Amino acid sequence: MPNKSSNHPSNQDQGNQGQGDQSRLGRLSQRESHVLEAIQTVAYDAPGILPAARGLSHFGEHALGWMGSAAVLYGLNTRQGNARQARRWAGVGAAALSAHAASVVLKRIVRRKRPDYPYVRVGVATPSKLSFPSSHSTSTAAFLVGAARVTGNRAFLAGIPVMMCSRMVLGVHYPSDTALGAALGAVTAEVMHRLEEKTA
Repeated sequence: MPNKSSNHPSNQDQGNQGQGDQSRLGRLSQRESHVLEAIQTVAYDAPGILPAARGLSHFGEHALGWMGSAAVLYGLNTRQGNARQARRWAGVGAAALSAHAASVVLKRIVRRKRPDYPYVRVGVATPSKLSFPSSHSTSTAAFLVGAARVTGNRAFLAGIPVMMCSRMVLGVHYPSDTALGAALGAVTAEVMHRLEEKTA
């Protein structure tokens, strides 16, 4: 009886594919590390930049700064009797929290390591060694996209690239970490807005 060919890859093939995926990610990381080097050459030692970047890092850790801001704005609007605005700010806080949670899940799936090169300086401690996506960029985008919608002031959006750049100045994220993190945050904010509209 002729042998039946299998459509499923062998364990060895799967292992080789996994190594290939890691190799591609490694090459991308290597290329992006030189972008970090260029950014740090310009910004790392510039007056005030490093303290500001560290301040943003502490503010955005675990999205606590954004959720705290949303809670304060919710409370203020509740006291003023503006229930609709209070509910919208609660939605913004929920978007920041949800975006952060989604980024943590993705980190554990992708498992990209943070930059580790002799020419990239690390300016702040991090709670994990996983890099993709940037949770700071994700929660920041979720909050600021929501804030821009609630207030009608698009100037809030300018804070997104500021946070993204701060993560690269500190040497803890690659450019693609921050870009895709911000995109995830923006999508989360949009989803939360649509859910709010349906339940309003």
